[in-house]
Amino acid sequence: MLNVTMGRLSGNKSGVSSDLLIDIIETLEAQGLDREKSQLYDYIDVDALEQLLYSSNGNVEVQFAVEEIRLTVTPEGVDVLDDKAPCPADE
Repeated sequence: MLNVTMGRLSGNKSGVSSDLLIDIIETLEAQGLDREKSQLYDYIDVDALEQLLYSSNGNVEVQFAVEEIRLTVTPEGVDVLDDKAPCPADE
């Protein structure tokens, strides 16, 4: 896995969704995605993702793709998946 972590998410509830959203957007832009050509909310529900990540007591990892950029999101951050490794949804 190629780690391209764009910062750490805070564990407090105030501003977590906006921190997560910013981390995802910055990661996508670092991979060359044009912010004007793609709307993140067409791909994922950031509020639901945040609730899933921070309401679980166990290790949670969510993988999804925006355009051709595959990401994995955990409570610790946002990472870009290596194109060579299949996403579980693709198998």
